[in-house]
Amino acid sequence: MSDRALVVVRAGALTTVQDRGRPGYAHLGVPRSGALDLPAAALVNRLAGNPLGAAVLETTLNGCAVRPRSTTTVAVGGAPCPVTVGGRPAAWGAPVVVPADEVLEVGPAVRGVRAYLAVRGGIAVEPVLGSRSTDLLSGLGPAPLADGTVLPLGPPAGAPARVDVAPQPCPPEELVLRVTLGPRDDWFTPRALRDLTARTFRVSSASNRIGLRTEGPALERARPGELPSEGMVLGAVQVPPDGRPVVFLADHPTTGGYPVIAVVRAADLPAAAQAVPGTAVRFVAVRRR
Repeated sequence: MSDRALVVVRAGALTTVQDRGRPGYAHLGVPRSGALDLPAAALVNRLAGNPLGAAVLETTLNGCAVRPRSTTTVAVGGAPCPVTVGGRPAAWGAPVVVPADEVLEVGPAVRGVRAYLAVRGGIAVEPVLGSRSTDLLSGLGPAPLADGTVLPLGPPAGAPARVDVAPQPCPPEELVLRVTLGPRDDWFTPRALRDLTARTFRVSSASNRIGLRTEGPALERARPGELPSEGMVLGAVQVPPDGRPVVFLADHPTTGGYPVIAVVRAADLPAAAQAVPGTAVRFVAVRRR
């Protein structure tokens, strides 16, 4: 049995293996998947001495606890949270050495939603279509972690970064999403288009890796009925029959029949991954590039 492994002591509410995803398979009905907060995942990989695309653990709200079978270096980032090693406080946002068989605890998020844990060498589960990411919609990749899961680790590829603490963006107090209107904005009334960019929405507790759901004004349709299913992209703002916009995130379906009123700029999606339920959401229209 290899000592290059990580034992899950506490899986938390939802902890999954994620890397940069599996783009390029939408024509097969396979979502991109991957870490919702890609910059945070890339940063903890750099801190741990991994390539940017190495697989990490993505936790949701209440963290997780793991135990390495051999001494290793880790880094925790994303949502600010307490970190302990063997019950003793350890650094967040910096490389940390964890001795063999000591428990590393990633605590509940103080702000934000998702923390990221990188382990030197990366999580080396078997890749599917070139990615180790868990996809909650299609079921591809490893299952969400359970207590007792054993995760293999890859060989170290580089030295951990020499920093005290690496600055990271704070989770948003107000989520501002820049959008390009279309392709189906003509399915909505002029008032609905004004409401989208002039009114304030809030993040719904029903949000998940598939989409950020909102609460707020219902957007009024100008046309009845539904569209034939058509392709969906990351960041698409789809409007279901209740009129409340849904922003598609990494595990989104590749097709859908509800009209897409706008598409969010990719650069704004990491902040959406860290927006807690109740966070104010504003959509800001920008011109097509």
